[in-house]
Amino acid sequence: GREEGREEGREEGREEGREEGREEGREEGREEGREEGREEGRHEERLETAKLMISEGFSDDVIVKMTKISRQELGELKNV
Repeated sequence: GREEGREEGREEGREEGREEGREEGREEGREEGREEGREEGRHEERLETAKLMISEGFSDDVIVKMTKISRQELGELKNV
């Protein structure tokens, strides 16, 4: 009777909680993916700006300061 009903209710509650947790996890994953994509896009744009600055003769110090890319990345761009 009652005990069976309580157990059934608990199980339903646990299942609802698990589903909510899965949905929250999926949404967090999607948001993290979007943020990673935006960051990757910003980085690509900084690299393109650095390439332009190289072609215009800017100094390494100025390129690193303005684009916030590493000296290693700058060296790799210059060797391409």
